[in-house]
Amino acid sequence: MDVAQLECFVTVAQTLNFSEAARRHYVSQSTVSRYIADLEKEFGVQLFTRSHRDVIITNEGKTLLPYALEMTDTLRKAKRVIREMHEGGKGKITVGCDVTSVWFPSKCIADFNRRYPGISIELKRIDAADRAQAITGSEYDFCFMPRDMVPESSGIETLITHTEPLVLVAAGKNRFKGKSVSLSALQEEQLVLLSESAAPILYMEVMDLLRTFHLSPHTDNSYSDLVSLYMAVTSGMGVSILPHSVAKGYARTASFEIEDADTGVAYAMAWAKNIANPIARLFISTVEQYAEGGDDLYDL
Repeated sequence: MDVAQLECFVTVAQTLNFSEAARRHYVSQSTVSRYIADLEKEFGVQLFTRSHRDVIITNEGKTLLPYALEMTDTLRKAKRVIREMHEGGKGKITVGCDVTSVWFPSKCIADFNRRYPGISIELKRIDAADRAQAITGSEYDFCFMPRDMVPESSGIETLITHTEPLVLVAAGKNRFKGKSVSLSALQEEQLVLLSESAAPILYMEVMDLLRTFHLSPHTDNSYSDLVSLYMAVTSGMGVSILPHSVAKGYARTASFEIEDADTGVAYAMAWAKNIANPIARLFISTVEQYAEGGDDLYDL
């Protein structure tokens, strides 16, 4: 058994298509078939059932898949670290953030960059629907997201980082007075939100808040990105409810505490328990210093 066999097995299991696996790995379809046959011989079981039309993964194949993913991902990480060491670099980490994770990871990354200037940091937005694979796969070393978005998995470590209060966000020129506003004032407002697909936990928190207070403001408009949402708010198309650090990051808007509701979104950093990157411990230590504490940056 070698890594090429396992990589082809993973692709066939994910696509249920031998020709697609051959295309992705730049080998012939007969080579993919031989790799699968060799694995089936080694394990003494059938991994797929095949007909002229369909490829179906067996229960034995489903059992093998997570182990194959773990082995191939670990090898890729090892190759990356060794290559970087050979090329004279000091290492690299890849950090993924969901669309609402702004303030906390930025604070940690800034500190980490000051301490270890030779380590490169790649930042990516997490768009993967399969968050478990995003966390335990090879694309990200660490993922920042709302705690309730982290999948339940024995292969995932989680560190609760902080809780973001939710605030009302309006255009710079608005009808609200003072530093806070009652939810009842939203009844006649047009509410613009990040879409459920872009920020599911935030969307559910806002909907639960409105239901709790028996409010039904106009919520026809939702956006999949913060730039569009910001344009809608600043142009007076409506008001929004966002985590405080997200609201604070935009000029030409005003933020207001929500008077009659103690609500917020808990955030976490997640990573694979078997993370192979030797730099990981340094980054975790940096994040731990700021988690659930540190400077009070939420003052409105």
